Amino acid sequence: MEEEKINKEDEEGKDIPVEDNSTEEAANDMNNGEEETAAEETAIEPEKDPLDVALEEIASLKDKYLRQVAEFDNYRKRTLKERAELILNGGEKTILAMLPVVDDMERALKNGEKTDDPQVLREGMEIIYHKMMKTLEGLGVKPIDTNDADFNTDLHDAEALVPGMGDDKKGKVIDCIATGYTLNDKVIRHAKVAVGQ
Repeated sequence: MEEEKINKEDEEGKDIPVEDNSTEEAANDMNNGEEETAAEETAIEPEKDPLDVALEEIASLKDKYLRQVAEFDNYRKRTLKERAELILNGGEKTILAMLPVVDDMERALKNGEKTDDPQVLREGMEIIYHKMMKTLEGLGVKPIDTNDADFNTDLHDAEALVPGMGDDKKGKVIDCIATGYTLNDKVIRHAKVAVGQ
């Protein structure tokens, strides 16, 4: 190509000095090539392979998942242990509240051997009964009221139907056979009653 340029210049008759730019161009090309490869390398380094990024994310998520599973398993074991302890020792408060009543009953039995007066025994039993009812009320247990109450299947259990009581007693509780109780407003034993028919 350079020979063609020189030949063209000779043909025209001009004396134009021919510069040999091939070494400069080669040096520039090399410098440009090095700059391009350096730029490519710096561009590649910040950009990670998408597969590596995905694998890192998977490892992170797997670690979080395993930690959550372990934490939930520990929570489950802890709650099972607490529930078992509650079942075994849940009545402790109730039993501690009842022990003074049991003590009173034991004293009444011992003193009952010393006296033959039924009135004294009756008074002792009434005192113990009232103490027991106060203890139960302190624990949230209350008797279900059945005096002149309408029959309610949520509170009462009909043991007998009494016919011929009149229209005013129809559907009403006539007699309470066994007292029912609620614990914190939840029925724990229905009252067994006779109902007017």
